[in-house]
Order: sequence, then C-alpha cells, then structure tokens
Amino acid sequence: MNLWIVYFVLTTSVLHADVGEQDLNEISEEANAVILNKCCEKNEIMVDSICRLAELVNQTLWEPQFKTEEGKDVDVKYVRIVYGVPDCTTTQMRAIFQLGNSEDELNLLSDGRLQHLIHHEHSSDSVNEDPLMANTFGIHDSIVIPEEKEPTSFIHVQNKYCMEKFLMANTNKTGKYAMVCVPEVKINWKDTNFLMKKILNPLFHAIAMILFLLVAIIYFVLPTLRDLAGNIITTINVCLIVSQAADLVRIFTELSNHVSFMITDIILYISLLGAFFWLNSFGFYIWKTFKSRNVFLRVTDVRKYCYYSSVVWSSVTIMAAMAICAHFLLDTSTNPNRKTRTQFSSSILVDDIEQETIGWLGIAIFFTPVAFTIIFNIFFYVTTLKVIKRINIYGRIHHKLKGCFNLFLQLFLIMTTAWLFLLLSWLNFDGLVYAHIVVNILQAILIFYVCVVKQSHVTFLLRKSCCYAEPVPTGEWGDEMTHMNGGNY
Repeated sequence: MNLWIVYFVLTTSVLHADVGEQDLNEISEEANAVILNKCCEKNEIMVDSICRLAELVNQTLWEPQFKTEEGKDVDVKYVRIVYGVPDCTTTQMRAIFQLGNSEDELNLLSDGRLQHLIHHEHSSDSVNEDPLMANTFGIHDSIVIPEEKEPTSFIHVQNKYCMEKFLMANTNKTGKYAMVCVPEVKINWKDTNFLMKKILNPLFHAIAMILFLLVAIIYFVLPTLRDLAGNIITTINVCLIVSQAADLVRIFTELSNHVSFMITDIILYISLLGAFFWLNSFGFYIWKTFKSRNVFLRVTDVRKYCYYSSVVWSSVTIMAAMAICAHFLLDTSTNPNRKTRTQFSSSILVDDIEQETIGWLGIAIFFTPVAFTIIFNIFFYVTTLKVIKRINIYGRIHHKLKGCFNLFLQLFLIMTTAWLFLLLSWLNFDGLVYAHIVVNILQAILIFYVCVVKQSHVTFLLRKSCCYAEPVPTGEWGDEMTHMNGGNY
C-alpha cells in the first residue's frame, strides 16, 4: 500500500513538472509574439474608405497570412494584434490597395514587418480604374512608371503600418488594404530632380514673393502711383504673392496632411483667377478710356476701383463656388494613372504624395475663365491699338494712358506665358516641370522690371523719396494730376 502511494506521488509530481514547463514555454512564446497593426477595430473591415462591422456587409474578418521575403508561405504560431492607424509623427500616411491584378502586393513577414512590392506592369484590371481609388485617395499628378522588370520593394516596420481587409461596395470585390508611413529617405544632393524641385523651386518661389511684394509696396506707398492703374497693379501683385505662397506649401509634400493640398489648391487657383481677372479689368479700363470721347469725364479713381473690385471679386467668388461644388458633387471621372502603386518613386526622392486635391472638372472651371480673359485681353489690345494709331495729338492724359497700355501688354504677355507653362507642367515630363520652375522666377523678375525699373517716373519718385528725402507730390488723381500740373519725370 505504501509503495502505491509513493508511486502515485512521484508520477503526479512528474506530470505537474511537465505541465508547468509547458505553460512556461507557452508564456515565453506569447511574450515574444509577433505584433501586427490592424487598421479597424476587432470586428470591422474597411468598406470603401470607412471601417464597418464585417457582419453588416456579410464578410469575414481579416486573417493575417505570413510570407518570407522570397514569397514563400510561413506559419507564425503566436500573433498579437494592435488596433489603430500607424504612428506617423514626422511623415505622411499613405494608403495602399491590393485588389485583383493590381501592381501592388502586400506581404506580412514572419517578424511582423510589412513588405510592399510594386510590380512595374500596366494592369488591365478594371478595379484599378474605379473612381474611389482616385476620389478618396487621389493625387494631383500622375506618375511615370519606371521601366523595370524587377519589382520595387519597400519594408515597413511594426507601428509604421496597419493592415486590413478591403471591400469595394460597388463591385463587391475584396482585397488587402494598408495604411503606411512614408519612409524617411536619404537625400541625394547630386540628384537633378531633388535640386530643381526641392531646392531651387522653393528658393525661386521665395524670391518671386519678395519681388511681387516690392512692386505692391512701391505702388501702394507712393501717393502719385495710387491711381486706378496703380491700385490694379498692386492688387495683381498681391494675388500673385498669395498664389506663390500656396504653391510653396505644395512643394514640401512629405510634411503635408490629407487636407492641405485641397486647401492650397483652392487658394492657388482662386488667386491666379483673381490676378487674371484684374489684368482683364486693367485692359478694359484702358480700352474704355481710349474709346471715350472725353477722357476727363469720369468718377474718382477710388470709386472706380471699388466698382472694379465688386465686379472682379464677385466673379471670382462665383467661379470658385462653382468649381468646388463641381469637384464634390459632379467630378466622378478619374485618371487611370492616379493609383496607389505610385506612393514611392523608384529614385531616392519621395516625390508625388497622395493627397485629396481638386479634380480635373474643378480645375477646368477654374482655368476656363482664365482662357476667356486671355481672349478678351487680345481683343482689348487690338482695338485699343487701332484707336491709338488714329490719334494725331497726344495730351498728357493720353501719354499716361499709352504708358499704361504698354504696361498692360507686357504684363499680359508675361502672365500668359507663365500660365501656359503651368499647364504644360501637368504633363509630368521633367523637362516641362523644370521649364515651369524657371519661367516662374522669370515672371517675377520681368514683372518687377516692367513695373518698376522700366518705368522712368517710378524710378524718379523712388530716388526723390528715398535718396533725396524729398516729399513726393500728392494729388487726388495720382500721376495724371501730376502730369496736368506740369510735374517733370
């Protein structure tokens, strides 16, 4: 009997020792479990761009499947899932889709990292052309896919990505979805693309803003330049300053969030539209004054400027409202090149960032009026030139107006050329983008030259007020009153 008791005690001790050692091993393995980030909550999946309960859309939950970097399947026993978007403190978040035969491939590695493969092939899958892909996570510029046979690979560490099952509600197709942090890249100072787009482009924008600001200050501060023409020139330069500032924000895309491009696009296009509308009002003012039989019969410049302002800004507001409404309500078309496979360039430069931007319909509504103002300005130039040729005797007012007419023509040519190069830069050829960058700074230099340096009366007033510290003449009608009173320039 005693022997049986001793045998039972020893057997039980051995079994408990085996079980305890097994529990300790399991606890140790669970402590070293692979950590994964899931974008939505436990019972949810990504439906279009919103997390929804899987049971409401009759779908199963996301199940992680692991592979090696060579693409072979591998089993991972212990997995711990963390819910929520990645921690992108200094960089931007990007969305990646793997649907059907898309060029993106998302693989979870056995150590918890995410491998993103980009296969450089043009896919014919209609999933890639779905409007959701561009409207929800659209980018402003299409990317030229590098001609490579080997796929481009990016590795995202844990906490810098999240994965989820993705469902397209309109087609009922499922796939993989990932939100990743744009990796910080090493800057290659010898790269021409980096130098032009990230160094010279913001530098040229800053210089252009300074030159436009100088022109605006000169025409605003000097009393004799504050006539109607001078106020229009000041307003045009202020609009160009705002457009340069908005475009400067769009250069540094890595630090942008998902709404900044929408805001900067709207500000950029409104300011450009305002600049061309004011240029058109400048041409209209000169045309109407030359067509008038009595150039002296008019209201004051201040009241006339208020009339022009009400017309111009109301027109700009209406066109901007139409463009924004068209973007959110009507713009369902998409560019097939606007796909998330282009989230990282194959070069060392992270260039084209995926943002919510104004669509092509909104851009068309913004830029079509600009094209019409160009046509109207050509009409104003041709008809005014005919009137000038018929005038035999020039008074001081006609002399001043002829100077305004020459200035209008020069501003028209400079701004139209810069606008055309802006349109050409959207073709996404590096040469055209570089040309737009150079033309942008040339626009500022030429506007400063034709508005200040080339205007002898402006340089005279600057020398008189700055160098000699003499008070400049003042009058209700600005330069025109100075001419009539015998002022010498």
